[in-house]
Amino acid sequence: MSASELAAQVTAALEIDGEAFASRVEAETETLRSELDDGTFNNPQAIVGLEYEFYAVDAETDALMRVPRRLLEYIGFEKELGLHNAELSTTPQPLSTYGLRAQESELQAKLAAARTEVAREGMALVSDGLWTVPPIGETASEYLTNSIEQDGMRMATNMSRAVRYHAMANTDYAAELQLDAPHVSLSADTVMPESLITSIQPHYQVPHAHDLPERFRYALRIAGPLLAVSVNSPFFPPDLYDADGETVLSECWMENRIPVFESVLNPEDSRKVAFPEDVDSLDDAVDRIASDETVVPAEIDSKGRFDDAFAHFRHKHGSFWRWVRPVFGGATKKSANARIEFRPLPGQPTVQGTVSLLAVFAGLLQSLPRREHPVYHQSWETAEENFYAAVRDGLDAELNWVTADGTETTDTEELYAELFELARDGLELRGLRAEEANRYIQPLRARVDRGITPARWKHDRVAERVADGEPFAQAVWGMQSDYIDAQAETLVDGTFLEWLE
Repeated sequence: MSASELAAQVTAALEIDGEAFASRVEAETETLRSELDDGTFNNPQAIVGLEYEFYAVDAETDALMRVPRRLLEYIGFEKELGLHNAELSTTPQPLSTYGLRAQESELQAKLAAARTEVAREGMALVSDGLWTVPPIGETASEYLTNSIEQDGMRMATNMSRAVRYHAMANTDYAAELQLDAPHVSLSADTVMPESLITSIQPHYQVPHAHDLPERFRYALRIAGPLLAVSVNSPFFPPDLYDADGETVLSECWMENRIPVFESVLNPEDSRKVAFPEDVDSLDDAVDRIASDETVVPAEIDSKGRFDDAFAHFRHKHGSFWRWVRPVFGGATKKSANARIEFRPLPGQPTVQGTVSLLAVFAGLLQSLPRREHPVYHQSWETAEENFYAAVRDGLDAELNWVTADGTETTDTEELYAELFELARDGLELRGLRAEEANRYIQPLRARVDRGITPARWKHDRVAERVADGEPFAQAVWGMQSDYIDAQAETLVDGTFLEWLE
């Protein structure tokens, strides 16, 4: 697609009648409510799935690389925001012994095949939270801010040719387009700086749609602890910093994905990307999406899916940028589902760590409601404070928890001992044997026991290199090389614990 063709499509998207779109959303919302009331979205069991993002690098230099679109399609991955991004989604499976095995096996099978193909192009796929080495011959700032104006439309040079991405920079939605994180600031004309980050997004499908608000409330209370044990993005590309290395090392946050997404896409006077509030009812969950500010309206033709009956509502949901969010969908009436999408987690060093987070998240959403755990009554303000404390400090954060007997604690060992026991309980409730449940829990328990997360692993290596006299930028790039080398051996079949031996 040429620049002029893309500009024409962006122009057409921006000319869509916003009031007509809003009317369609309103009508479809009533259709959705009716189906929810009729029990269409109820299912006999919990279902889990996963979205998994990667970025591509040069296999020799570790520099960021653009992925040819033909290659992306060939390996069965989907395009994401940046030309360097690739995403895969797993097939939803029952939360069970076999379902979790299937999730892991599908990831391993697709990744092993994809890595073989991208290697032929001199590339490697990296599972990470934030890239730090720009493409050869470019600075990170140049790569993230380069854009052109074509027929009155501003378009990022290194962004996937998806109309909605480019339309965001040209719509009335007043995103700041300002990257703002500790000792990093960057202004852009498009949303391209958001392509710095990559994540995993577990999905948990609730058995009964009307149980979603309760499970959603629990999901917010475990967001901080699960983020703290998974943090993986302490550093930006060095040319983006406006402070010396010593200052960055002492003051950097452990999960910079969060401020990237929030600062780039939020308008100055509102927080669309945010830690969400509790929902009081299923109607409340639907209303939150329906009433959220529209970024780019659309006219959507039916493709014969069941959820085309609320296709414009689903389009609006695509820019309902909350760190935890409800989802309503299904290609057929039989597969209609209400689920919780858990978005705070960064990409992990290994598939095993990724599946562990999926399993523990799902296990907790089984156990906590079943045991009527009192953390349900923890204030929303405390849950939000926990979340941003985890962003800043990872496992070193002071997190507030409520134990099963109603006692409040900030003891990290006590918190995670109970959290992992609840996850085990939830997995056993879904038929897993104790040793099977422990297989998923143990990799995360080991991180807590050793006080080490992927972010801390990165931080320690940069600090060691700087202490040995390396300039900060070289230390970050050296760490990134170590990360990619270690992952090359362990991504599909290994464990993060092997990195610590």
